[in-house]
Amino acid sequence: MSSSGHDNIKTIAQNKKARHEYFVLESFEAGIELCGTEVKSVRAGRVNLKDSWCSIDSGEIFVNGMHISPYEQGNIFNKDPLRVRRLLMHKKEILRLYGHLKQDGISIIPLSLYFKGSRVKMQIGLCKGKKLYDKRADMAQRSAKRDIERAIKEHNK
Repeated sequence: MSSSGHDNIKTIAQNKKARHEYFVLESFEAGIELCGTEVKSVRAGRVNLKDSWCSIDSGEIFVNGMHISPYEQGNIFNKDPLRVRRLLMHKKEILRLYGHLKQDGISIIPLSLYFKGSRVKMQIGLCKGKKLYDKRADMAQRSAKRDIERAIKEHNK
C-alpha cells in the first residue's frame, strides 16, 4: 500500500482574519465530522471560517460558527450551514488544549481547512488575542518589508 495518497494536501479555506487578530502559539491538526452533502460543498470550496472558533465540552472538541453553504443538489439531506461540528482529535490532545484554554486570553481558532488525501482536515491554532498596538506593529512591519522589496526591485532594473 503506497502512502502517496495521503501526502497531497489541497487547501480549501484559510482564516486570514485569525492571523491578524491573534498570535498563533501552537497549531494542531484535527479531523472533522461532516455529512455527505457538506463534503460535496467543501469540495466545491463553499466554506467560510471567518468568525469561527472552537469549544471543548465534556471531553470533545467542537467548531462553532463555521459556515458551509448548502449543496445545491442536496435537497432534504442538507444540514444547517452554521451547525456545530465535532472535531476528531486524540483525548490527550483535547485535554492538553483544555488546560491551555483555562488560561486568560487563550482561544482555539480554526486556521485552515484542507484535504489530506481524501480526508477533510482542519488546522486549529492555540491563539492569544492581539492588542491594537500589536496589530499596528504588524501592519507597519509588513509595509516596511513591502517598501524594501519594492526598492530592491526598482534598484535592480
